[in-house]
Amino acid sequence: MTRIDRAFVLVADGLGVGAMPDAASFGDAGADTLGHAAASQGGVLLPALGALGIGRLTDVRGVPPAPAPRGAFGKMAEASAAKDTTTGHWEMAGLPTKDPFATFPGGFPAELVSAFSKAVGREVLGNKAASGTEIVAALGARHVETGALIVYTSADSVFQIAAHESVVPVDELYEICLAARRLCDAHRIGRVIARPFVGEPGAFKRTYNRKDFAMAPPGETLLDRLLAKGVHVTGVGKIPDIFSGRGIHESIHTEGNADGLARTLRLAESSGPGLVFVNLVDFDMLFGHRRDAAGFAGALVELDRFVPELGRRLGSGDVVAITADHGCDPTFRGTDHTREHVPLLFFGPSVRPTDLGTRTTFADLGATLADGFDAGSLATGKSFLADVL
Repeated sequence: MTRIDRAFVLVADGLGVGAMPDAASFGDAGADTLGHAAASQGGVLLPALGALGIGRLTDVRGVPPAPAPRGAFGKMAEASAAKDTTTGHWEMAGLPTKDPFATFPGGFPAELVSAFSKAVGREVLGNKAASGTEIVAALGARHVETGALIVYTSADSVFQIAAHESVVPVDELYEICLAARRLCDAHRIGRVIARPFVGEPGAFKRTYNRKDFAMAPPGETLLDRLLAKGVHVTGVGKIPDIFSGRGIHESIHTEGNADGLARTLRLAESSGPGLVFVNLVDFDMLFGHRRDAAGFAGALVELDRFVPELGRRLGSGDVVAITADHGCDPTFRGTDHTREHVPLLFFGPSVRPTDLGTRTTFADLGATLADGFDAGSLATGKSFLADVL
């Protein structure tokens, strides 16, 4: 018999809550996405998240530590030696990554680029680590003139392919990414990412037709276990892409945080038992990587306003987890992710207020959900269900 009817997991992509002890080895000593985003604006008002205990996870200007949070609260450390999206999501689903994905700060090997170009029948521009908006601004006009694909990477293990939607239709770009995916597995590249854009030179703009093509998880995840148990799993945003579609019954594409939150509310009104797994990409894509602290703070306020709306739609057997997959401090140097703890806010009508402390792995969340859906124990992670229900 399950102890959870429905679970809503909201991943605020990049919402770190302070540097991990090993942050210096990643070049991230002193990072604090939440704390710094709030401080940069002179403080933020987050009454709903504050009541859940977010002000007790790090120093959040404008959000005092709640003396008696109304849900379970804590933070999680990443056991995997990485700070990328795929690793973070896999770990919270019970599958830490032992060997980090490969990164290519000097660009991809010539043999990979040559094989990719031959496979798709197009030349390649770029092949370097770069900001997506900057490389599109620099090479977009040449791409439009020649049809050559803009290929670039970042500090993460990503093979990104940018193309103008009028030059390479979106469906064709997805097929190109699938061809790249087949080549990238041998190089242990975590994700191939389609980066469509529109507009004219000097005013190019990336669209929400982005799509991620991740390596398939190398082992069992919470989603596989729920699938075997017959528990319905809905992936909202880029969740289905991150797990290569495995363990997902229903996929819902979104165009940013506002759309993702609206769709989550509709699911809360109409969905049956199961897991709703949501990624809120704007925190990371629009604000963290672009070092837009004001935008990041605004997204926090948007999420805060959503929390009571979702709460009003929960039944007695429903739970919500708000967490993140890594940090992306908008006040930090560079444009990359930051090695941080992530929040763990766990609430619902029947959840007891509990200080969950600092968990040693993101996998504790997956273990708790597996426990709640009576899906057995995962290979990694310790359930805290008995402490909160």
